[in-house]
Amino acid sequence: MNIAPTGKRAATRELILEHAYALARRDGLEGLSIGSLAQDVGMSKSGVFAHFGSREDLQLAVLEAGQLRFLQHVKWPALKLPRGLPRVRAIVANWVEWAHEYQSGCVLLAAASEYDGREGPLHDHVTRQQAGWRREMCRAIGHAIGNGELAADTDPSQLAFEIYALMLGLHHDAALFGFDEARRHTLAGFERLITSYAPQPDRRTAP
Repeated sequence: MNIAPTGKRAATRELILEHAYALARRDGLEGLSIGSLAQDVGMSKSGVFAHFGSREDLQLAVLEAGQLRFLQHVKWPALKLPRGLPRVRAIVANWVEWAHEYQSGCVLLAAASEYDGREGPLHDHVTRQQAGWRREMCRAIGHAIGNGELAADTDPSQLAFEIYALMLGLHHDAALFGFDEARRHTLAGFERLITSYAPQPDRRTAP
């Protein structure tokens, strides 16, 4: 029996995954059909199943692919900046540009809506992804607090939540009113938010 070389098999799997990711951006993970995917890549259904044992395995792989793309675009470039507020700002700026590039369909954002009220491996995977990213945001915010760039009593989880809420607003408004206006409102909101968490000067008068 002929067995495809590991390199070729990996390349075929990546090709399938790339097409699956594009379909999921358009139709959501629940709209991802093995039949449509097989037709899209010019393979049989059994050929697709040879690389992904089930539709759920394929959906999980698409989620992982989406997370990797997000980290490559948003987090990793920001790590080149110093810890603290410069890195927080870079994360937000990169996140805004991610929203621009993927305003036609963000798999991660769509999955959060698709599986928020369900049970099972997909729900659990989405929850872990979202919780992991929230921890990353809290870590970056914590460095800014430690540097004295944000008030010492800043609650990292609260600020991370508020930043995430701005990003949800960005995705929502970009689709309805255009990205440029949505970006302007988002960045202005972020600056107001950061200002509200800035350390307050000591206003006590000298004796």
